[in-house]
Amino acid sequence: MTSTGSCLCGSVTYRIDHAPETAHACHCGHCQKWSGGVNLSTEVPEAAFHITGGAEHLGTYKSSDWAERCFCKTCGSSIYSRMTAEGPHQGLHYICIGTLDSTEGLRLGDEIFIDRKPACYGFEGTHKRLTEAEFFAMVGG
Repeated sequence: MTSTGSCLCGSVTYRIDHAPETAHACHCGHCQKWSGGVNLSTEVPEAAFHITGGAEHLGTYKSSDWAERCFCKTCGSSIYSRMTAEGPHQGLHYICIGTLDSTEGLRLGDEIFIDRKPACYGFEGTHKRLTEAEFFAMVGG
């Protein structure tokens, strides 16, 4: 089963070769500024993610030494971030779940940079929570 999605204006469309099952909540400073709060995304291997329309509307911003962020140049929607640092996570796409056409069946899998989370909100439930140091130890950064 494939999944599809798009930006707010529909200029950029994409397909994922499977239905995402888990979402990640990132509280790092970059995601907070990029999304206006917590960034909710789903991890997709590079080979399973395909831009199906509007590639010319896709903008890319190198936000750190280890990742880039891609957005619609027309409406400004944050579409995905991609790991660029060498290592086992290189090429992974983190698709913003708000751009998915359906989030049915998606569950929260983990929170990262939990030590950077603003005190004004919190997610309930039992799921993995990683600090900034734990995240970088996991990805080798």
